[in-house]
Amino acid sequence: MTHGAAAAVSHPNIAFIKYWGNRQDALRLPANGSISMTLRGLLTRTSVRFDPQLRADQLTVNGLPASEQARLRVSAHLDYIRGLNRSSEHAVVESQNDFPSAVGLASSASAFASLTLAACAAAALELDPRDLSRIARRGSGSACRSVFGGFVEAYTGEADLDGYAQPIAAPDHWDLVDWIVITNQAPKPVGSSEGHRLAATSPLQTARVADAPRRLDLCRQAILQRDFAALASVVELDSNLMHAVMLTSQPALLYWQPETVELMRSVSHWRDQGLSICYTVDAGPNVHCLCLGEQAEQIRLQLESLLPEARLIRSGVGGPAHLVTA
Repeated sequence: MTHGAAAAVSHPNIAFIKYWGNRQDALRLPANGSISMTLRGLLTRTSVRFDPQLRADQLTVNGLPASEQARLRVSAHLDYIRGLNRSSEHAVVESQNDFPSAVGLASSASAFASLTLAACAAAALELDPRDLSRIARRGSGSACRSVFGGFVEAYTGEADLDGYAQPIAAPDHWDLVDWIVITNQAPKPVGSSEGHRLAATSPLQTARVADAPRRLDLCRQAILQRDFAALASVVELDSNLMHAVMLTSQPALLYWQPETVELMRSVSHWRDQGLSICYTVDAGPNVHCLCLGEQAEQIRLQLESLLPEARLIRSGVGGPAHLVTA
């Protein structure tokens, strides 16, 4: 390997149809397909520098040494990339988010998307976006979607080589806004990787997965037709189904806080009053409130009135992961 260095940036994504549970844990092959929107305005920047003098990989996150668990997870991902060009050089990896980590905002998705692009470039591997998406999935299941911008669908895949994502529509296809309502910035007690392993212990998971192709079709058509009412219906259903699986896993996972439920109830009420808004909640207490861009400011006022202490982050439809100056 050339003693290369590279850096990349990527955005997290919010899943409209959620990936929860794996058919194969080691490869992170998902139990069901998923559809997401890449989030503009939230950014992860990751740099990778291979160095033949290093005796082990080094990882810092937001300027601080990462936990050993995180370092080993990144090192395992680098091992796969090293194997592609038969190298054994270790690397210095520096990753920074400009948004809270481990609170259900898909920080692992953007982290492993940017890590994959940077590490493959530093290793002088010339790969197409589909291959980069597939490799990113091995690090974090939802990272395969953050390789792309706009509206993105990920496939279950029969094996490693066909477990990847591809775009449904470009970022400028539909002016959607995601108001992310941060009510709690504390790291969640059970991470998503562990949650995926628990999914199969829920008696509801089989039914959720079996119905996923129908929900994927409804969501895909809603996006292509820019039909917000149809999108709202399937997005809220899918979010509720995932959390129903969490609540009925062994042990049960309850990520919601009182503010989460209050927001979900309020969003449904506002929609009944004529606003184009819906909610979706990832593995955490914080709520994504999706709306049409033309109503974004009106909805911001509603959210600030309801939860004045919460932090609001406005995001639109973001672009793909890409390399930047190291």
